[in-house]
Amino acid sequence: MLQLTAANLADAPDIVHGFFGRQDGVSQGIYASLNCGPGSHDDRAAVIANRARVQAALGAKSLVTLYQIHSAKAVAVATGWELGAPPQADGMATNIPGIALGILTADCAPVLFADSRARVIGAAHAGWKGALAGVIESTLRAMEELGAERARIAAAIGPCISQPNYEVGPEFRATFLDNDSGFARFFVPSGKAEHWRFDLKGFVALRLDDAGIENVARFPACTYAHEGDFFSFRRATHRGEPDYGREISAIALAS
Repeated sequence: MLQLTAANLADAPDIVHGFFGRQDGVSQGIYASLNCGPGSHDDRAAVIANRARVQAALGAKSLVTLYQIHSAKAVAVATGWELGAPPQADGMATNIPGIALGILTADCAPVLFADSRARVIGAAHAGWKGALAGVIESTLRAMEELGAERARIAAAIGPCISQPNYEVGPEFRATFLDNDSGFARFFVPSGKAEHWRFDLKGFVALRLDDAGIENVARFPACTYAHEGDFFSFRRATHRGEPDYGREISAIALAS
C-alpha cells in the first residue's frame, strides 16, 4: 500500500497520517484498486472494503469523509457519520482521538494539519475553487476553536496535479487576477494561444504562508503523470473514460 508520510507530521507524537495512493485495494477496472470515493460509480462494497484498509493502516476507530463541494466551509468533527450522509464541506477539524479525517482527491490538493501540543488535527480539500475561496483559512479557524494555536500548526500538501499538466483557459486565469493581480506568478504560458498552466500546489502553499503557517511540507508527485500511483480526473477526462477513482489522505489522533 502506497502510504506517503510527511516528516513534519510523522514526528508529532500520537498523530498518525498518510497520503494513500491507488494501490493494494479491491476495486477493478478504471477504479483499480484502492478507490475510496463513494461518489464514484464503483461497487459500493469495494469502496467500503478499501476504506476499511485505510482505517486499519491508521489504527483508527472510524474514518470520515465529506461531501466535498469545492467551498471554503469547514466543520468540527465530534463523532463519526454514516458513509451516505456526510456534511457538505471541504475542511474538517477534531480533537477526538480515534477519528480519522479523510480527504478525497483526484488532482486537487489534500492538506493535512496538526497541532501536536493541543492535540488538534485538521484536513482540507484544496481544489482551485476552495483554495481561492478560503478553505485553508476556514480549516485553521476550526482548529483554533478547538484549542490549536496557529504558530504551532504543521501542514503537509499531498500529491496533486502539477503545473506542467494543468492547462487552463483565459477565464480561469482572469478569475485569479481579478482577485489579486499578484496571482499572475502562478501561471505560465502553455504554448497554446490564450492558455496557461496553473501551479495549484504553489498557490496552496501561498495560502498557507499568508495564513501564518511556517511549517509546511510538500510532495512533488503529480497525480496526472503517475498513473500507477494515483487517480486523476483530468487524465480520465482526456481519455474519455466514464468515471474515475479517488485516492484518500487522512490524519488521526491515536486513541
